[in-house]
Amino acid sequence: MHSDHRKYFNFTSKARLDKSVNALIGIIEGVVIDGQINKLELDYLNLWLAEHEAAHDQHPFNELVPVVTAAVADGVLTQEERADILWLCENLCSTEYYDHVTADLQRLHAIMGGIVADTRISVEELRALSDWMSERDHLKTCWPFDEVGSLITGVLADRQIDEKEHALLLAFFAEFTPLLDDRTITSPPVLEGRQIVGLCAVDPEISFLDKGFCFTGASSRFSRAEFQRAVEKLGGSAHSSPSKKVHYLVIGAEGNPCWAFACYGRKVEKAIQLRKAGSRVVIVHELDFHDALADHGS
Repeated sequence: MHSDHRKYFNFTSKARLDKSVNALIGIIEGVVIDGQINKLELDYLNLWLAEHEAAHDQHPFNELVPVVTAAVADGVLTQEERADILWLCENLCSTEYYDHVTADLQRLHAIMGGIVADTRISVEELRALSDWMSERDHLKTCWPFDEVGSLITGVLADRQIDEKEHALLLAFFAEFTPLLDDRTITSPPVLEGRQIVGLCAVDPEISFLDKGFCFTGASSRFSRAEFQRAVEKLGGSAHSSPSKKVHYLVIGAEGNPCWAFACYGRKVEKAIQLRKAGSRVVIVHELDFHDALADHGS
């Protein structure tokens, strides 16, 4: 074994991966079992981070380590941060995900990139993609499998692709062509009833006075504390998790296309459940949030 590769050895097999992630789950549950966390317990959690520093750019630690690092940066591990970490661990460490999902999601991304490479998307291509997806039920609930399936179903309902539908397909599939892009997907379409809509609202009207806001994902422009101050300065309130008190869920603009869960994770999942239950939470992209801040500031 080459010496440069030895530092990754501890995390390359399924058994070692499970042991490592399960150790993190145990640490998280142990340090908050009494509802409090002290410096010694945080130091113990930081030991796990230090042990995995060499593999920070290797899947799944490229998703997990940034979340844990951000959670302990302020010396406090909140219940929401704990829930986010455990949610990630459960998804990333599942046998189904590790053995099958990662490779097939990568293939799905590449297939969509290949379909859109000639800038034309045909009915035949969509049907072939649909057939490919129908043989991979293990991808259900994993971004963007369900969204792609809903989009194809909606477009092919009349067995043709009109100009508006083609533009929507082209814009969505093109998100998967810049393989080295480090941004999150900003406008994934989803199907609500018979209407194809975006996960993030398009040109949303954002007001702050007496409105509740929640943030998820990563941002290069502000910390969670800065997000809270900006919202409260304009008369709104910041919340750690989507609820009936939250009117806007803001999705951070920084991400990584290698991530399967960290870009669109637990809070987005919860917000969509709230919307289905009748709550009017609006999911907005961070760039629209900054535009709204600028408008109110002026």
